[in-house]
Amino acid sequence: MSEAPNQPTAEPAAEPVVTPIDALAAAVAAVLGPDALEVAVAYGEVTAVVPRDAIVEVMKRLRDAPELAFINIVDVCGVDYPERAERFDVVYHLLSPSRNARLRLKVTTDEDTPVPSISGVFPGAQWFEREAYDMLGILFTGHPELRRLLTDYGFDGHPLRKDFPMTGYVEVRYDDAQKRVVYEPVRLNQEFRNFDFLSPWEGTTYVLPGDEKAKTS
Repeated sequence: MSEAPNQPTAEPAAEPVVTPIDALAAAVAAVLGPDALEVAVAYGEVTAVVPRDAIVEVMKRLRDAPELAFINIVDVCGVDYPERAERFDVVYHLLSPSRNARLRLKVTTDEDTPVPSISGVFPGAQWFEREAYDMLGILFTGHPELRRLLTDYGFDGHPLRKDFPMTGYVEVRYDDAQKRVVYEPVRLNQEFRNFDFLSPWEGTTYVLPGDEKAKTS
């Protein structure tokens, strides 16, 4: 009886490689549970989207979970998407020194709905939340001192909103007659309205100082 030809043996399937950032994303999703609306890896960092009203509880869990230990608040900022009903993303950046890891956390809100302040969890967030209020008009409840931070007293509007005019609403000058600083509506001089975008080295009828050296006979 002839022997059967050798059958090729199937190689065992390679196990998927779990990178440290994927492991971190899985740990964040496990700690947040149903409060994790989305957990993904974006731009080299783990990004999680959570409900606005759960942000304080979520911050406590991320800080106190020993497998995460996000004990440092790095930044709180806002992003404006005017075309959305909830036009603002409030973005929190956390740092875990023990894991050498960062986490980006997002909630959404609109112009009128406040976001719970996390200053009771991370006192360092007070400054960042004031900046987001000043620049974008994002409201925070439970903040001990929510007032403008970078703009002047009586400033109109929020400069980082996409619909804020480039020239602003008012201009400031010192009035010699009144002996004080006054605020007035912005006035654009005619030469700024009709700027022709020409380089100063083009379209002139005179020779600029130094150009005569470049002239050849």
